[in-house]
Amino acid sequence: MQPTDDLFARLKRSTFRSRFHLGPKERQYCLDKGPETIDSHAADFIAKRLAPAEPKNDGKQTPMRGHPVFIAQHATATCCRGCLAKWHAIPAGVALNAQQQAYVVAVIHRWLVAEMNPPR
Repeated sequence: MQPTDDLFARLKRSTFRSRFHLGPKERQYCLDKGPETIDSHAADFIAKRLAPAEPKNDGKQTPMRGHPVFIAQHATATCCRGCLAKWHAIPAGVALNAQQQAYVVAVIHRWLVAEMNPPR
């Protein structure tokens, strides 16, 4: 499972998904912490908030702000199990395995890299 160009093209066409961007505070946080730490945060958030078969408060477990990963989750439709099912074909109601969790982190990472390095 690898994030695909097709996925990111579909996300860009979504009015809702394409409105998410990092603000100056989140960009600086990414610069200060570095990609390894941000990926570690993403892996932790995914394991705790998204990986269970029935996450607590599913559909509302990911804040809209407060951490670059949260913003990336909304931008990439990795914010809840419903979005994972709709956008990524990862069924709800079954715990995410290690490969699926790594895929979600890779999707988030790719979006964050693109946000931190906009085309000139």
